[in-house]
Amino acid sequence: MKKYRIAAESLSLILVTFFLTLFVGCGGGGGNTSTNSTISGTAVKGPVANATVTAFSINDGAMGSQIGSGQTDAQGNFSVSVGDHSGPVMLQLKGGSYVDEATGTTMTMQQSDMMTSAIPLMAATVKDVQITPLTSMAQVMAQGMSGGMTSANITVANTTVGIYFLVNDILHTRPMDPLAPGAGTGADQNMKNYGMSIAAMSQYAKNVGMQFSSGMVTAMMNDATDGHMNGKMDSSPITMGGGMMGGTMMSANAGTTEMANAMTQFVQSSMNKSGVTLQDMLPLINKLMVSDGTIQ
Repeated sequence: MKKYRIAAESLSLILVTFFLTLFVGCGGGGGNTSTNSTISGTAVKGPVANATVTAFSINDGAMGSQIGSGQTDAQGNFSVSVGDHSGPVMLQLKGGSYVDEATGTTMTMQQSDMMTSAIPLMAATVKDVQITPLTSMAQVMAQGMSGGMTSANITVANTTVGIYFLVNDILHTRPMDPLAPGAGTGADQNMKNYGMSIAAMSQYAKNVGMQFSSGMVTAMMNDATDGHMNGKMDSSPITMGGGMMGGTMMSANAGTTEMANAMTQFVQSSMNKSGVTLQDMLPLINKLMVSDGTIQ
């Protein structure tokens, strides 16, 4: 009997050990096999400091629940943990401050304004993600497409907004900072086009009397919603906040010829410290000048 009792006790110990191993392996009790995916990158409207970056899941093409959040540092860099999320992700930036390119003044991101970015598919680690006016335009464009923010629609919107501004990858290319002396040295044309497109929005905001250029980002996002830069959100005219009379109607040419003119003006101004010349920007300026506003 004794040897059977010993055998039974040994079997019990083996079974307990097996189930404990299985429990820990499945993540129970804080096991080490659970994933902790991270999104890192930079927020640029000029680098946006001390802003909140919130990550949301995307379910059935629409923004879902919050899956993570973080803060930008003084250079606009951020890192957000999103746990084991594996689908598309939408990033939303609110608050913070930035140095406006056209005026050189530090401005705060207004409560009614934000920037966004959409990632078509989450991997364990996603690096160098940009949150900019261009990614914001692409995000709302994808949202307005049939089916909403699917991985395919996000990819199409990011690609076509990039084509519109001659930037090969708006999600991962870091914009050149035109306020940084000599920034154009070593920057490829995609980085130059990216940085100057953002600066042109600030210049245009200054030209129309907007107090905070973050309002121009909102206006451009609204204009891009239907995939056509014509001063309208679908069929509704867009009102830009912050004008001298408290608001002004967005021009039908704001995203085309007026954007080109603002870029020309900024590149030749003393605020452009990058070393990038008008000649460098002529391909993009000329493209915007003849565009009918269709993002494609």
